[in-house]
Amino acid sequence: MIKERIAHLRALMAENHMDAYIIPTADFHESEYVGDYFMARRFMSGFTGSAGTLVVTLKEAGLWTDGRYFIQAARQLADTGITLYKSGEEGVPDIEEFLSEKLRQNGILGFDGRVINARFGLKLKEKLETKNITVKYDKDLVDRIWTDRPALPKEPAFLLEEKYSGKSSADKLQNIRKEMNKLGASVHILTTLDDIAWLFNIRGNDIAYNPVVLSYAVITSEHAYLFLDQEKLSQDIKLKLAADQVELKDYQDIYTYVKSLSPQMSVLLDSKKVNYAIYQNLNSEISIIDATNPTVLFKAIKNPVEIENLRKAHIKDGVAFTKFMYWIKTQAGKTEITEVSASDYLEARRREQEGFIELSFDTICAYKANAAMMHYSATPESNASIKPEGFLLVDSGGQYYEGTTDITRTMALGEISGELKTHFTAVVRSMLNLAAARFLHGCIGMNLDILARGPIWDMNLDYKCGTGHGVGYLLNVHEAPNGFRWKKVPEREDGCVLEEGMVTTDEPGIYIEGSHGIRTENELVCHKGEKNEYGQFMYFEHITFAPIDLDAVDISLMSPVERTRLNDYHKQVYEKLSPYLTSDEKDWLKIYTRAV
Repeated sequence: MIKERIAHLRALMAENHMDAYIIPTADFHESEYVGDYFMARRFMSGFTGSAGTLVVTLKEAGLWTDGRYFIQAARQLADTGITLYKSGEEGVPDIEEFLSEKLRQNGILGFDGRVINARFGLKLKEKLETKNITVKYDKDLVDRIWTDRPALPKEPAFLLEEKYSGKSSADKLQNIRKEMNKLGASVHILTTLDDIAWLFNIRGNDIAYNPVVLSYAVITSEHAYLFLDQEKLSQDIKLKLAADQVELKDYQDIYTYVKSLSPQMSVLLDSKKVNYAIYQNLNSEISIIDATNPTVLFKAIKNPVEIENLRKAHIKDGVAFTKFMYWIKTQAGKTEITEVSASDYLEARRREQEGFIELSFDTICAYKANAAMMHYSATPESNASIKPEGFLLVDSGGQYYEGTTDITRTMALGEISGELKTHFTAVVRSMLNLAAARFLHGCIGMNLDILARGPIWDMNLDYKCGTGHGVGYLLNVHEAPNGFRWKKVPEREDGCVLEEGMVTTDEPGIYIEGSHGIRTENELVCHKGEKNEYGQFMYFEHITFAPIDLDAVDISLMSPVERTRLNDYHKQVYEKLSPYLTSDEKDWLKIYTRAV
């Protein structure tokens, strides 16, 4: 089927005189995760991971993805004729290098300019200039192949009340205009869905697990324009937006609107986020201020209302997960349980919690060797039966009115080997070490990553991803600009200074292909500590609460300080969660949070 689709694409490329065609994992807004309508790369390649770019020439096809998906992609691309290119690995060309080598002189490169960001499109054009390559960006060739393509979503939006958001949309717009003024911008084009949802205090259901609304926004010194399907808005939302002097326009009108902007204007936009088609529709004489959207930092720094709400959300989520952990630990081997049914049970426990809306991502429930794939998702073919042995890794989260959660626990379901205990204990030490950091303001995640990675590097092991990412507030579970990683990865955009109010995950791991995967993940809130002659010190607060499986810990491998950290954390887990558990669950939790 994939081979036939690639052949059909090549026929359309030849018809349009194209020598290569790019299909990214993207919607019109550079979203990390996309709705069904936009899953063109998955449709054309068969690879189901959340990140990857397919490039097809008249003779070759390649798919680029990152280390989270190397194992999965290799399996799913087998027998498709598509070559896997492992992004970032030594000797692997990037897409620009590949095209520069493969395209003929005076050739034509094609893509849908609505799903390629302007920065990448301009970079391609520059890289291929020596070959006099023409870029055609007005053809969605996949649309002609995907005859039963899903429609764009029609889900209704909802307002996020200030008791949850902590700040009005009017105040947020005022802050944006102050930043525009500092930068000398008369117009700001905003296309990222989570930024728009945050700015206007609206949420929706246009992308699974990400409560956003397909939309664009343009802000001037006096007006704001919101481009979206207006049928998604209730009368209450329309009245609220009108009160904030927000004018509504149809979703597709953004392209004609940007053409109307005066050449004398200065336009603030982020070329990594604004799509190539919008950028190319701007008058060439307009002054472009290419900078990160001000909303990125504003929404990353949670206000006091949001932080207090997040604490509440995580108690609810911790209760749901602890009920699940009690069930899986006591029922494995007694009841028929699979990866899928375990995921369903956990979701049901979350749905029992007041204020729960939906999951924050597709649950990763991975048994034994399946957990070696960092972003594994069970299929009917891979759905493993869970037995009273080995490790089960569960990475999951929920969307609540009080915020977004993301937690991972790895659980021993029976006797495990000394190697597994050693690896598990190293991961626990790593997570707790980073969470205990004291550091001066000005540090970025790269300064602190060694605290997590150190115990794992000591064993000459590593994990091919960052240690943590920012988390939105009832928004995307992955949020810029904060994060933890050991080296700069420009496309991840997570290298900012850690500020008070930022929420970041702490999730080191060990993944051994064909054997096991281990990850322990908590969310941390950054706070200001003591300020003295050395500067402003900072520290982290755990807001995720669920037991870490003591059955898998080798206490002899932990220092006295590390044991104290584990005991202190487990004391909080019991105190915060036990009031919401049954007597049996509470007795079990007492044992699994005991001091060691």
